Amino acid sequence: MTAFTVALVLVVAAAGLLRWRRPAWYWLAFGVTLAALRVLVRYRSVMDACGLTVPPARWRLSLARATNRPIPEPRPPRIRRLRPTRTGLVLRLKLRPGQDVFDIAAASDRLRHSFSMFGVTSREVRSGVVEVRMTGYDVLKRVQMPAETETRAMRVPVALREDGSVHYRDYRAIPHALTLGATESGKSVYQRNLVAGLAPLDVALVGIDCKQGVELFPLARRFSALADSPDTAAELLDALVARMADVYRLIRTQQRITVDVPDAEIAADIWDLPDELRPTPVVVLVDEVAELALYATKEEERRRDRIITALVRLAQLGRAAGIYLEICGQRFGSELGKGITMLRAQLTGRTAHRLNDETSANMAFGDIAPDAVLAAIQIPAELRGLAIAGDASGGWHRIRAPHTSLRQAVNLCNRYADRTPDLPELALFRPTTGTATELVPSAKASPATA
Repeated sequence: MTAFTVALVLVVAAAGLLRWRRPAWYWLAFGVTLAALRVLVRYRSVMDACGLTVPPARWRLSLARATNRPIPEPRPPRIRRLRPTRTGLVLRLKLRPGQDVFDIAAASDRLRHSFSMFGVTSREVRSGVVEVRMTGYDVLKRVQMPAETETRAMRVPVALREDGSVHYRDYRAIPHALTLGATESGKSVYQRNLVAGLAPLDVALVGIDCKQGVELFPLARRFSALADSPDTAAELLDALVARMADVYRLIRTQQRITVDVPDAEIAADIWDLPDELRPTPVVVLVDEVAELALYATKEEERRRDRIITALVRLAQLGRAAGIYLEICGQRFGSELGKGITMLRAQLTGRTAHRLNDETSANMAFGDIAPDAVLAAIQIPAELRGLAIAGDASGGWHRIRAPHTSLRQAVNLCNRYADRTPDLPELALFRPTTGTATELVPSAKASPATA
């Protein structure tokens, strides 16, 4: 008896220590079993208390009266599957007639308290079937990405969502995106994770960093073109617009619009072209968009209009040509001048880290998810890297990217430097990889090779 008591005390102490220091380990060792039992035992009473039950069918009531049996109890949604994960539980429910997915979403906070879970979210899988994801601990406190993620062309994992799932940046689904964040909000770490995810892929990276290149130029070995000033950025964007026109001419010559070719084989973008003819897709990363939109003289105003016009053209027409935009900045508002709201309308993906003003949050989410505006401005300063991600569908999530140091990102870019494509249209802006002074490209310099 004494040995059993000592063993029990040691197990309880180990569980408490793991829950405090390593919540993920505690969840896998103890929490997932206790949570599954708690959900199964409390399920019917919790659903009844949360108003997620429906009265029994009339024929069941009539049968109970006719046979003098007790009146059947209200019925909760049927559990189709209960699946444990590394961060929580996934509960798939079949709704009863008369129930709606919004009923589950409205009761998510009550379900969280009733099942003693950290967070509860829900989504509709198909008509009448709802998936409820419950997290057992704060997965965003210490972000640990899964060892295996789904990978395919132009789709990279960049962060972890609050429900424990992976947040992907899918350029085929969402071609262009806007990322906002104040100083020390974690925006640069998010950008490094994006570059680190794109580095192993067959894609050309183009960077515009008007902070004298301090953010993107250390990653120069994986970039096909870089610009460190608004003047160079204007010429680089003009070269990208010219490349876009050339790609469209290639697509037009390869469309094969004849009576004997099925419609499915008619090319409309670069992904419909044969592999040997398909141009390399290009991802353009703009580190600070406000620096491209500010001006003080008439000459700078003309340069600014030229830059914004090129960005709007790429945002409107670049998808089919395989040119994708990642616009980043600390501030993004209509006071940056004409064309900014037009550019914003083309940026489907929106990610907002901690912001200093509500105007920027409204520019990010005001037109797609107004309830995400309040969530964006309430991010505390001590939670660097926490962000709100949404898109034009109106849905949004809290995400957090794993911490990636600049040294780690540089090492990864150097490892995949051989995948850097040499684009003839952008050869003038190809950075060299010698000393620090040689990393700054100039529009008047001769082309250099990595």
